[in-house]
Amino acid sequence: MAEPTSSGDSFSVLPISIPPLPSFPFPATHHVFLRRNAKILTAEDSRSLFLVNVPVDSTEAHFRAVFASLVGAGRFEGITFEHDKRATNSSIEPAQAARLAAHSKKRKREDEEAQRAQEEAAAQLPPAWSRPLHRSGSSAVVLLADEKSVESVLKAVKKLQKSKKFPVWGEGVGDKAPPLGPQWLKAHNKLSYPGSDAMQASVDAYFTLYNKKEVEAADLAKRMRNEPDEDGFITVTRGGRIAPAKQAEAEEAKRRMLEREQKKRDATQNFYRFQLREKKKAEQAAFLNRFQEDKEKLRMMRERRGNFRPDR
Repeated sequence: MAEPTSSGDSFSVLPISIPPLPSFPFPATHHVFLRRNAKILTAEDSRSLFLVNVPVDSTEAHFRAVFASLVGAGRFEGITFEHDKRATNSSIEPAQAARLAAHSKKRKREDEEAQRAQEEAAAQLPPAWSRPLHRSGSSAVVLLADEKSVESVLKAVKKLQKSKKFPVWGEGVGDKAPPLGPQWLKAHNKLSYPGSDAMQASVDAYFTLYNKKEVEAADLAKRMRNEPDEDGFITVTRGGRIAPAKQAEAEEAKRRMLEREQKKRDATQNFYRFQLREKKKAEQAAFLNRFQEDKEKLRMMRERRGNFRPDR
């Protein structure tokens, strides 16, 4: 693989030596581009690195060995690949439950979150590949032990350009990653036909979680429906539908609820209408006073300018 001419101002280049393979019996160099994670949303983001152009056969064991060769063991905590993010974002929640869940203000307890994570994991279909491959040029986020480890990695990557001792891909991995080649395809053929017991357990867990979220969405919609509006009235409805069935209705319900909360906050500051009128009158009076003061300053400046006589 040819070495790139430039990597951009914010990226550092991490060259990795690819040993010869039976399918390509020549040594090669693969370039991974890395930088500090620009999205600082949590405390962990400050000690993470954003990687681009990871090898297609990347695994956590591979990058653990690469970072160990750069800064030693104990600095690398984990890696999240691009396909892992897509799998996390894909939810089995009903569309109605997913929209209404945004209205909930109660924070879940840790044990409830752990139980929900276990239920969602059980509801997923059995994996069909023993080792997933990545698309060419995909990205990943590496989590390190601390911010000092981030600095150490970036400094070690810069030194590689001088020493030319690049990390060897797959060195130190051993049997920590499932093998590719014919064994990988055989394992895929076997995993593509799971047993009926495993499939039935996955389907049962899926619908159990689905029904549970439907009930939660219905309870949440009922609480939202019984909230009074800005005038203090509660709308009484009839019929079997207890939650918005369309996205437009859900968005409209969210907008009305946010407006009610804003009006409640404003009402605590200015409860009566006469207070608003008095406040506006005070603002107008202050504006007129400032106008008169500026007008007087301008008149005095003109008088001083008229009395000025330059020396000849």
